[in-house]
Amino acid sequence: MYDAVGYLGVAVAVALETIVAPIPSEVILPMAGWKVSQSAADPSVLEPLTNLPWNIPLAVALATVGSVVGALVGYYIGAWGGRPILDRYGRYVGIGASDLDRADRWFERWGSWAVFFGRMVPLVRTFVSYPAGISHMPMGRFLVFSTLGSLPWNAALIYAGFVVGDNYEAISAAMKPYEYLIYAVVIGLVVVLAARWWWGKRRPSVE
Repeated sequence: MYDAVGYLGVAVAVALETIVAPIPSEVILPMAGWKVSQSAADPSVLEPLTNLPWNIPLAVALATVGSVVGALVGYYIGAWGGRPILDRYGRYVGIGASDLDRADRWFERWGSWAVFFGRMVPLVRTFVSYPAGISHMPMGRFLVFSTLGSLPWNAALIYAGFVVGDNYEAISAAMKPYEYLIYAVVIGLVVVLAARWWWGKRRPSVE
């Protein structure tokens, strides 16, 4: 996707991550940083929309735009349907009742600041928009806190991807003895996620 639509792909991927739990920003954002490192190493690797080398500021900017767009979708789902619609249909996109309970507790404890801090906490960043919408948090404050909270998270992960990509050969050599263990862990995680999805579909909906 990044090769096809560049920065737009970064924005879309992060927007989806902000709405749907199974898409981790810890994967998609470092991959954007990796594209920057590829451009730095090979000038022929260009971002397809601008036809210029990939760079960190634009990647971070578009990732943050995607974060805010995804947050707005979550906010309006919460404002429109409330907790009942999330309890009923959330499991189809990996949003369980326990996830929403965690976000509710976070929001009750921190109030509006939950949106700011929650954007920098794995899992919570995906769900915190829903209680903000349910409570009808003022839109201006929601947008400001979502943007300011998403920016450092996006920048850190994209820069981490840039550093890893710049040192890929050394990291690859160091990890070589553990490659089968890594494969086993990845397969195990896939099995766990698939089992969670299957179990969620089997659970009776909340009327």
